[in-house]
Formats: sequence, C-alpha cells, structure tokens
Amino acid sequence: MDFSLNDEQRAWQMKARKFADEVLRPASLARDRIADPAKTIDWDIIKQGSKLGFRTAVVPKEYGGHAIDFVTQALVMAELARGDSAMSKAFSQCWKWSHLISMACTQDQKDRFLKPFMADDTFVLGKGITEPSGGSDNRLPPDDPKAGVKLRAVRDGDDWILNGEKTFIANGNVGKLFFLDVRTDPNAPLRNAVTLFLVPKDTPGFRVGKVFNKSGWRFYQNGEMIFENARVPHANVIGEVNGAYAKSTGDASGDLFGDLELAANALGVCDAACEQSINLARTATQGGKLLKEQQVVQLKINRMCALTEALRSFVMRVAYEHDQRAHSANAGLVMNLATDIIQEVAELNADIHDSAGILDENADKLVRDAFIWSHLAGDAVQRMKVSRRVLK
Repeated sequence: MDFSLNDEQRAWQMKARKFADEVLRPASLARDRIADPAKTIDWDIIKQGSKLGFRTAVVPKEYGGHAIDFVTQALVMAELARGDSAMSKAFSQCWKWSHLISMACTQDQKDRFLKPFMADDTFVLGKGITEPSGGSDNRLPPDDPKAGVKLRAVRDGDDWILNGEKTFIANGNVGKLFFLDVRTDPNAPLRNAVTLFLVPKDTPGFRVGKVFNKSGWRFYQNGEMIFENARVPHANVIGEVNGAYAKSTGDASGDLFGDLELAANALGVCDAACEQSINLARTATQGGKLLKEQQVVQLKINRMCALTEALRSFVMRVAYEHDQRAHSANAGLVMNLATDIIQEVAELNADIHDSAGILDENADKLVRDAFIWSHLAGDAVQRMKVSRRVLK
C-alpha cells in the first residue's frame, strides 16, 4: 500500500504544522491555566484557523469549502493536535456536522445553515446526544422504550415543542447551530423513536446551563443545554421523523469520521509526547549522565516511538480505506487502539520527566488530555459496539 502524499496533501500538512508551531503550541498552556471553563476558548485562534481553512476543510467545493480527502483530514488533525489536542478538536468537530449539512440536508436547510456557517469565522457546530440520565444506552440502544433519549418533542402544527436537557455537549455554550437527537415517539424503542433536529443557538426556549470544568481538553468546551417549551420548525428536521438512527443520518453523521478523528488526534498527542521526551533525553542530565545514556530512558522512549508509529500506520490505513469507500470495523478498532496507546505514551513521557526530577506542565497536560479518550472511545460500551461490527 502506497502512503506517499500528493502535493495537495503535503501542503495541507505543512500548513497545519506551521499553524500548530506558531499559534497553537504557544497558546496551549495559557488557555489551559484559565480557571473559568467558559473562558478557555480563544476566538482569535478560531478565526485565524478558519481563515486558513481548518474550520471548513471538508465542506464541498461547490459551497465554498475545500473538500479535503480523509488522508488529508488525518494529517491535518494529527498536526494540529501536536500543537494542542483540544484546539485540534475544536476545528475537526465542525467537520462532522458541516459534512452532514451538505450530505443529508435539504436544499432549503443548506441555504439557511451552510451559507452562514461558511461566512462566519466564529460559527462552530455541536451535536447533542448525552443527557443526565442517558449516555451509553444511546450508543447501544436497548429495546426498552424507557431507555435512552429523554429530550422530548411534541408536534404542534408546523413546529415541534422541545422539553428536556442535554449535558456535556461539545460546544454547547459557544456553538451557533446544533444537531439534536430528540425523542419523538415515547412508546417505541430508541432505534425507532428519535428524530434529528437542527437547532440554532437563538431558538426561543433554549438556554445554556453550566459549563463543565474538565481536567483535560479545557480549550474544547462542554456545556449543558436546557429546553423549556423550545419551538423548532418542522423544516429543521433532518431526514425522516423517528429516523435519526437510520444509516442515512446515523452512521454517516459521525460514526466513521468520529472514529478516525479521535485516532488521528491521539496520534498528534503521541507525536508531541515523543518529541518532549526525546528533547529532554538529549539535553537533561542525571547523576552526571545525559538521560539518553540511561537504559531505562532508552527503553521507555523505544516503547513510546514504536507505539506511535504503529498507530500512525493504522490511522493512515483507515483514512485510505475511507477514501476508497472501503469502510470496515478498522475505524472502530483504530479508535480503541488509540485510546490505549495515547494514555501509555503520555504516561511514559510524564514518567521520564518525573524520574529526572523535572516537573513539566506540558507533559502533565498531555496526560490530562489523553485521559479524555477513556470517556470518548475506550469505555466498554464503545468496544462492544466495535466488536459487533467485527462479528457481523
């Protein structure tokens, strides 16, 4: 399999690397230290990245986007994450849902939402699934009608009235447009009871609750969304009523891309961790010897680099398969593998620093960011979901 890059792919990679080195990395720790979780985002960074195409990278060219392929997407995400994982995710989060607008929405919906998204450098997107009483059962929905999504919508003429909550939603406090999984049939199992809605930030009856104070990924904010008789027009329904879990809007809206997204981001974090440890080993001394001369440090760096390169190969293979439309369980598997690798590599990096008596905020931050993967991609439910793909 040939993984040589074409000129366009290399150009995007170099542009992302330059942006990560000159903009993201210098701002990373400063944003991470901000105590108020609602103020960690830096809109100047979002604007700068947007003007370079990082926010609109996957939008089709006919709508003014760049339509970069999956290999390029993986390269860009990894390079940005090498500068700051959460900042990389702030951009790639928009890729999932802007792609869904162009792929699954009606022409009217594209005109109303995709055009403003393209025109506004601060227009970021989010999707609301998780609720106070439901998280994992939305990913592997049981047949019990009482399980899963509780945010309820009732039809009222040409509108739907929404009542309920979403919690821990990406960009929930800063997004301008959200895709919401909403229960529209209270008596059916989740697979046949949920409708996907487009809900703008200024929807009457919608307000933001608290912003969550996370240990990692602090730049990438998560908020609580509260709906009290929020009125959403039927024209904002994507696909069929009660059809949110259909393949046309479910798998295509995030599963395949989301798996690759997390793995590519993890790769960037691993690259940063390896870089930190190698630089330290070459310059720091302990007991009169450079760290690089100590066998235990050599073994740890060997392990870090081997795991990182193994992950890189798998990420690029999955990206290539996506471009060939050869989708398989590999996407989920690379996501699960990335969960294990990013945490081990980040912890080895921190261990090398700690053993040398060097307290490094950058190494500590990588560990805190890496732990996020346990929630995103490494829990038992996600692994069972991937296993079901394998066993089909």
